[in-house]
Order: sequence, then structure tokens, then C-alpha cells
Amino acid sequence: MTIDDSSIISTPTRLEGKYSGMVVCWILGLGSLVSWNSMLTIGDYYYQLFPKYHPSRVLTLVYQPFALATMAILVYNEARINTRKRNLTGFTLFFLSTFALLVLDLATSGAGGLGNYIGICAIVAAFGVADAFVEGGMVGDLSFMCPEFIQSYLAGLAASGALTSALRLVTKAAFERASNGLRKGVMLFLAISTFFEFLCILLYAFVFPKLPIVKYYRTKAAAEGSKTVAADLAAAGIQTEATERAGANAKQLERLSNKQLFFQNIDYLLDLFLIYVLTLSIFPGFLYENTGSHKLGSWYALVLIAVYNMFDLIARYIPLIEKIKLKSRKGLMIATLSRFLFIPCFYFTAKYGDQGWMIMLVSFLGLTNGYLTVCVLTVAPQGYKGPEQNALGNLLVLCLLAGLFSGVALDWLWIIGNGKF
Repeated sequence: MTIDDSSIISTPTRLEGKYSGMVVCWILGLGSLVSWNSMLTIGDYYYQLFPKYHPSRVLTLVYQPFALATMAILVYNEARINTRKRNLTGFTLFFLSTFALLVLDLATSGAGGLGNYIGICAIVAAFGVADAFVEGGMVGDLSFMCPEFIQSYLAGLAASGALTSALRLVTKAAFERASNGLRKGVMLFLAISTFFEFLCILLYAFVFPKLPIVKYYRTKAAAEGSKTVAADLAAAGIQTEATERAGANAKQLERLSNKQLFFQNIDYLLDLFLIYVLTLSIFPGFLYENTGSHKLGSWYALVLIAVYNMFDLIARYIPLIEKIKLKSRKGLMIATLSRFLFIPCFYFTAKYGDQGWMIMLVSFLGLTNGYLTVCVLTVAPQGYKGPEQNALGNLLVLCLLAGLFSGVALDWLWIIGNGKF
């Protein structure tokens, strides 16, 4: 099947598959972070195996540089990268790495030691590489489709945290009194995560590209000069000649450079950077190591992580209500900067407050993180052509990952300041 320019540009009266696409995007978002959130959520298990190595902080610090460096390379080459191969490579790497984590624990019988810790760090580095492939690729791809798709994908990212937290609480309760119960719960947990990664490979490879609404947006992007969607269109049985006629349609296929997009959207990029600098300077390291001992005991950190993930998920659906969706560039910047008031709040609550106040603070941390993330990522790409929206989506994810890395590095100040290093 060949689609010419006229049929690409004309919008059909009804785009079929929108709700199916939202469900698939949600599951793909889940799969994009379920492996990493699994690592965060089973932190209590790794603290038992490696009590002297600060696993929550170290593993996060290993993950982020690989994600950031890989994403920087991908952003630089974004216009020439096959999006289909990029995303499938990322999901496959997630699947293999999560399975390797399971195999490593089975092979070593859950033993501690420096060698096993290094092996886990290597797998976490692979998670970082996979995250850069998938998250940037998916956000870029969905940026030129309807806003509901990217919102569903971002909600899926948050749902991975909420789901892993819920599963962790269930497995901890189910196996707490069993012999070697903590490890058994973790094994079940990792097996479920591996299954979700395999499901994402199948959905992205065989279901998503064949939805009518996805075909429409990708053929439209191809007509506007995008070269990244060709393989996805071929997978859907569509041949487009738009990129081959670039010379004849030079004016139509012109696009802003990454540098121009960067400076036109520097406030949005800074918003995402600062949102995740703040969040990762508190979550998860501070919540695991700096909140003291309370009545909940070993459940306390797990409950805090679960509360954060639940409110982060809820907040990502709030922008669906247009009346309370923040679209003002100035408003987004003010809201982002105001979140830095959380730092003294968390410090004094950890020092003088009880667990109820900490749980409330964590809920607000998750609520503001999820809400502002969706607002920025859905508002920023509007008004650009397909190839520009794809490029801007990748730039936004690059700044998000830079914020994550900076936040993880700053998180160490909590324990250095307390003399616990």
C-alpha cells in the first residue's frame, strides 16, 4: 500500500484505535520503567545482602550516567535513527537484563559479597542504556501524535512504580514468615517484571504500528520530512515516498535544528531538569536511609516508596481535566521552583516530625512530580511539525535524565552531612 501526500495530510473524520492506542501506550510506559522500579522497590532485600554498600544510592548513581550518556548520543543522531529498531532494542535489553538479574540471584543462591554486587551494578548499567533507548524513543515518537498518547505513556511510567510497590508489599507480607521469605518474594517479583518486558516487545512490534490512528500520525510525520518512522510504516504495510521526494518539497521538509529547538524551549527543558533534580535528591535514597526508625519498622521505607508512586500516578491523570491543566510557561516555572521548599521541609520532618508528617510530604512530592511532568511534556511539542516534535521530545527526555543524574549526585549530601558515609 502506498500513501501519497494528499491522503497523508487530509485528516480522516474518525481515527480508529485511539483508546486501544492509549492502553498500549500505558503498558509500554509500564514496561519502560518496571525493571528499574523493581530494583528500587526491592531495596530492602539488597540492604540485607549488602548493608555496607548503600545499594539504593549506589545503584541509582550507576544507572544514571549510562542513561544520560546514551541519551546524549541518541539525541545528537536522532534524525537518522530508526525509531522502531531503537525501541525494540531498548525493550529487548530490558527483558534480558531483568532476566539476568533473576538468574544471577538464583546462581549465587542470594549470597552477598563484592563480586555479586559488581554483577548487579553491571546489570543496572544495562538498565540505564535501555532506558535511554526506550524513553527518548517513545516520547519522541508520541510527541507528534495526540496528547492522550503521551499522557497515557507517562501514566504508565508512574504506574510501574505504583504496581511494583504494591507487589512488593504483597510479597513481603506473603513471605515474611516463610523460610528465606524475603528472597522468595524478590524472585517472584523479578519474574513478573520479566514477563511485562516480554509483553512490551510483542505489543510494540506487532500491535501498536498497525493501529489506524498510529498509521495516520506516522504517515503525516513522514510527509513533513521525518525519516525515523519509515520502518514502523513498513511494519504496518505502508510505503511512503515523502522522504524520497525531499528535493522537490524542500520547503515543506525544512525543520528547525536541535539548537534552535533548544533555545526556543529552554524554559520547558529547565523545568524538567529542575523537577527531577529535586525529586531524585530525596527519592529514593533519603527515604531509605535518612528518615529514622518508626513504628512501621522495616515496612516504613516500603510504605514511603509506595505512597510516592501512588500519588505520582494519580497526578499524571489530573492534566486530562483541561481546566486545571497548567499551560502557562511562567506558571510552570514558578511551580517548578517552588518545589525546592521541599528540601527544608523534609530535613526538619526527618529530624523532628513523626511518620504521619513524612508520609504527607512524600505524597505531595509525588503529586507535584507527576502533574508537572505531564504538563511540560504535553504542552511543549505543540505547534511544531512531526520531525521537530520528535527532536524536541528527545531533548526533553535528555534534560529529564540530566536532572535525574544531578539529583542522584546531590542525594549523597544527605549522608555526607550526617557523617554516615
